[in-house]
Amino acid sequence: MLPPAVQAASPRQTFDPAGAGAVLFTGTGLCMGAGALIGWAVGATGLGVLVGAIVGVPAGVVAVYRRYRNSF
Repeated sequence: MLPPAVQAASPRQTFDPAGAGAVLFTGTGLCMGAGALIGWAVGATGLGVLVGAIVGVPAGVVAVYRRYRNSF
C-alpha cells in the first residue's frame, strides 16, 4: 500500500527494569555456579565463586544490553 519509507516503524521494545534486574541476576548467578563447580573440582570452592562473580557481573551486563538494546 504505502512505500516502506512511509510506513510506521515497528514499535520499540519497552524497557522493563525488573526484567533487566532478573537477567543481570541470572547471568551473574550462572557464572557464580559454574565457578563454584570448577572451584570444587580443583579444591577451592570459595575462589571459584569469587572468580565466577568477577566474570558474572560483566557477563550479566552484556546479557542485559543484548536483551534491551532496541529499547533506547
